Amino acid sequence: MDTEAQPTERDRSSRPSGSEDPSEARGPEERSRFALSRAAEWIPGGRITLTLLTCLLFLLLLSAFVLRPFQIPSGSMERALRIGDRVLVNKLAYRFGAQPQRGDIVVFDGTGHFGHADYVKRVVGVGEDHVVCCDKEGRIQVNGRPVDESGLLYPGDSPSAVPFDVVVPDGALFVLGDHRSRSSDSRDHLGSPGGGMVPVGDVIGRADGIVWPPGHATRLHRPDTYARVPAARRAGAHG
Repeated sequence: MDTEAQPTERDRSSRPSGSEDPSEARGPEERSRFALSRAAEWIPGGRITLTLLTCLLFLLLLSAFVLRPFQIPSGSMERALRIGDRVLVNKLAYRFGAQPQRGDIVVFDGTGHFGHADYVKRVVGVGEDHVVCCDKEGRIQVNGRPVDESGLLYPGDSPSAVPFDVVVPDGALFVLGDHRSRSSDSRDHLGSPGGGMVPVGDVIGRADGIVWPPGHATRLHRPDTYARVPAARRAGAHG
């Protein structure tokens, strides 16, 4: 009888308590950190480069879908916006059913209407508004109501040296610069295709604030003077 102890084969399917696979023991957050750590090992520069790439991707997504920086190219919107100012354009302002309002400063694509560039102007008339310049006191009227723009216009400027009497088509905007004597706006394109009106679909977004230079940084608000303008009377309405 062979009395030598025979080695017993350990069950390979069983593991001693506490020896589980490390990847299975990690929670979701720890697994994410582990994956990022492994990714950083394959990128030149390691974690610093990965962090910079992540920040760049975030900024690109933010600019594409939410906020877009825009540099003011001319003095057409002085005194609110000066040459070189950088504003943040809210690209979600007119999504989900919202529409531009009188007094908003908007950035729009002027291709086919103003020129092959993006422009920044103030909305003076929206769809179906009747906009006239000027009354006996030299003021613009919207739907029969004079608009006091004295706090908006560049010092020394009049509301308009060009007379006009227009009805804004539904789905379009009538826009003017605050520095009227230096602004090429809806008045300059009254005889062009589209009559100087900007389709709402061409609006990129609303300028919500100046972010640069720091000394001129401020939030941009819709002036109260436009809030007193009555709604347009629709064609065929009585009363």
